[in-house]
Amino acid sequence: MNQIARLTSPPIEPGQPPRRRRHARSGTFGVLDIGSTKAVCIIARIESDGSPRVLGFGWQRGRGVKGGSIVDLEEAERAIRAAVGQAEEMADTRIPGAIVNLSCGQPDSRLLNIQWPIGGRAVTEHDLRAILHEGRRRTGEEGRETVHAIPLGFTVDATPGVDDPRGMICDTLGARLHMVAAAQASLRNLGAALLRCDLEVEELVSAPFAAGLATLVDDERELGATVIDMGGGTTSIAVFSEHHLVHTAQIAVGGGQVTNDLATVLSTPVAHAERIKTLHGSVHGGADDDREFIPVPLLGEEEHAIARIPRAMVVGIIKPRLEETFELVRERLDAAGLGKEGRARVVLTGGASQLVGVRELAARILDRQVRLGRPLPVRGLAEAASGPAFAGAVGLLLWGAGEGRPVLDIAPGPARAGSAFRRFVNWVREKV
Repeated sequence: MNQIARLTSPPIEPGQPPRRRRHARSGTFGVLDIGSTKAVCIIARIESDGSPRVLGFGWQRGRGVKGGSIVDLEEAERAIRAAVGQAEEMADTRIPGAIVNLSCGQPDSRLLNIQWPIGGRAVTEHDLRAILHEGRRRTGEEGRETVHAIPLGFTVDATPGVDDPRGMICDTLGARLHMVAAAQASLRNLGAALLRCDLEVEELVSAPFAAGLATLVDDERELGATVIDMGGGTTSIAVFSEHHLVHTAQIAVGGGQVTNDLATVLSTPVAHAERIKTLHGSVHGGADDDREFIPVPLLGEEEHAIARIPRAMVVGIIKPRLEETFELVRERLDAAGLGKEGRARVVLTGGASQLVGVRELAARILDRQVRLGRPLPVRGLAEAASGPAFAGAVGLLLWGAGEGRPVLDIAPGPARAGSAFRRFVNWVREKV
């Protein structure tokens, strides 16, 4: 059985009261980050102070996933089963389901303004459910399934800026909703892959949303920040303002494309291209780059057939791809018309953000203040799994602990929010 390498946890002051958040999970729960380059499973429980403690961790090289979407059910099943099996062995427990990240189905944001007649009486929870039903109905008409329905604010007659209108008397209730939706077909494939592993999708969380929960400090979420999660198959964007997720988008370009560029241009195996990227990858040229040579085994040649290329050539291959990535990000942010939220500072995370010079390149192209984001420390999580590449998985843990949940936990039905995802599981069973 693997051993946890290092415990990392924030200090707890003596006499500090428990900070357990509403809607936090109880008992043991699992999270599953399914990406193009890796599958990660973490099993945890919520401590008395409200923070998660990791009990088990599993990691496998990604298989059957391309551009964030599942393209081979059998391969994806193998990777997920192996990652979950490792985590269950370490935690000495089995999980029936997991909180799963959403990176498939071209997830996108829709901002809806809905006017709902109240008729001079007090606003009830039923009215808020009806408003969310209407938002989901509009999204579903386009063949997409709602993953997050986040109220950004209410207007009670002519009074805007109301966070919770329940009990207030008005004629018309206006609601500004942020809907995150994804293609139904891709969600069916995700559900099918989990069902093949005898797991249920207990909740879905947008991948960049989870990365933001893991890397942003409270002031950034309040004043505004844009998280750019640079994964292996995709680069995803989440914009936060006033503690709300206000926009999300995804680009089908990631660190895997950088690796493929190196492999193609240098005629070397993909595994060695990944090694070159990790050890020598940079977007900054140096004075000695033309004189520093890197050994490169040639594709299909004998083992002794090794070319030697200048490091400047590696920089020349990597830099254009990352410039393209940030230019696409800039276009998406400009097209979203976010105003001051879109001009907020940027936090880079994800495995590809660790390349030398990425921060400076992003600051130049996006014309914003940029910092590199590492996940917040979590008790029991190995040091090797606490880097930017695992921001999404850590964010899922924090979501399970109640972090980032909307103030109004209003699901489109008589039960809590969890029932909406149970409905999703039942829907997948019917469709698959």
